[in-house]
Amino acid sequence: MVQRVYEKAKQSRLLTEVIIATDDERIASAVKKFGGNAVMTPQSIQSGSDRVAFVARSLDADIIVNVQGDEPLIEPAMIDQTIQLLIDDAAAVVGTAVKKINLLDELLTPNVVKVVIDKNNYALYFTRSLVPFVRDSQEVTDWLKRAMFYKHFGIYVYRSSFLQQYASLTSTLLEQAEKLEQLRILEHGFRIKVAITEFDSIPVDTQEDLDRVRAKVKIQNSH
Repeated sequence: MVQRVYEKAKQSRLLTEVIIATDDERIASAVKKFGGNAVMTPQSIQSGSDRVAFVARSLDADIIVNVQGDEPLIEPAMIDQTIQLLIDDAAAVVGTAVKKINLLDELLTPNVVKVVIDKNNYALYFTRSLVPFVRDSQEVTDWLKRAMFYKHFGIYVYRSSFLQQYASLTSTLLEQAEKLEQLRILEHGFRIKVAITEFDSIPVDTQEDLDRVRAKVKIQNSH
């Protein structure tokens, strides 16, 4: 899975270097076997972005991208779309990617993170719950027709200086409750710009997710 994420990231037009940040020697060894670049980080680091921040301290880069290792189907063009947010908007310090939810299963599972956004495509909140709540609809099966729902993908694009600032921020109650590292940014009063993408991905959080990804890869390889 890590190799697939690495190879997808290498196909990005805007990334100049791809590094696997890990605290597990088994992952580092696997990365070296397929010719990737792995950097070891302390086991005490709690979140992916904190791990990326640790590695980024020694890099000479204006923009740092965190593509999470559980996104084997992430599209290189989605990575570029998200990077473009910070290129186009000088005021944005962090960006991420979302897609409209069209399937009821995705809406109902807590494994798909939902996000509500404002009119300027900044995130208002991320949650594993159903948001927005459609008050006047009796059946949840009608919700997709009555409101707009977005799912969140595991990619974050940071200005290098803000990434280090993020790593210095204290962990927050909402972050701990939802187990979503991006809530730390919102709780400390910063904003996250959102790219609404047409590309899809399946983050692997459960065995069911893994089975779906394997089936999709099998179909792709047969074409």
